[in-house]
Amino acid sequence: MTALFALATSLLWGLADFGGGLLTRRTPALTVVVVSQGIAVAVLGTVVAATGAWSEAGPQLWFAAAAGLVGPVAMLAFYKALALGPMGVVSPLGSLGVVVPLGVGLVLGERPGLLQFAGIGVAVVGVVLAGGPQFRGAPVQRQAVLLTLLAAFGFGAVMALIGEASTTVTGLFLALFVQRVTNVVAGGAALFVSVRRGARALPEDGGLRAVRSALPALAFVGLADVAANGTYSMAAQHGPVTVAAVLASLYPVVTALAARGFLSERLRGVQAAGAGLALLGTVLLATG
Repeated sequence: MTALFALATSLLWGLADFGGGLLTRRTPALTVVVVSQGIAVAVLGTVVAATGAWSEAGPQLWFAAAAGLVGPVAMLAFYKALALGPMGVVSPLGSLGVVVPLGVGLVLGERPGLLQFAGIGVAVVGVVLAGGPQFRGAPVQRQAVLLTLLAAFGFGAVMALIGEASTTVTGLFLALFVQRVTNVVAGGAALFVSVRRGARALPEDGGLRAVRSALPALAFVGLADVAANGTYSMAAQHGPVTVAAVLASLYPVVTALAARGFLSERLRGVQAAGAGLALLGTVLLATG
């Protein structure tokens, strides 16, 4: 069950990243975050009300609120790092956030078997290579590296926090709702500040009409991201966090394959090799 839930997380996160990447080509990134997560809040609020999940409220929701605060900061740092580039360095470094939940699992006493340790190593290397690392070219700005490492830590922290936010299915609905409300509040505040400083909140081409036409895609991105957090939480509850975290971090492979399938982008040799290693690591983890 852990492997299935974690692999579902990778699929959902990979597709959400692909969709979000396409949307941010026309719409400001903060607007994409706020609108997509706002739709998720509306859906989760309905689910929470229908299931009576409010009865599950407790101190563990602070983990969900913390995840909701850390997530937008990590995303903004990642977007800023991508702007400074090069993407071939930033993207693979961003996937190193898996180290955070791995470390949490080890500190809590989890000890994977030898085969699983091998799978973890192979899968992590595969994920990094699947991002298409750039081994040659112009030097990378120190600020880009620092921002990327901040983003990676944030992404990993969200995984660790959401895994601790609930112990039941209805509690998970409530935790995800709290996380997304916090996301929207934090993202909305950042959007307000950026607009006050002269940035645009709407696309230059089409304005509000363009945002309305993109609502189905925005809804998909927001709900896929929510579902990914949910399946990761289930994976972490049903088995070792060390295994769940690595398998859930295979999403760069999904994003690369989606770009290949929908945009006809060619995979570089290093990306194809990374995808193969990631799959090999998955097999080792599942059989270990």
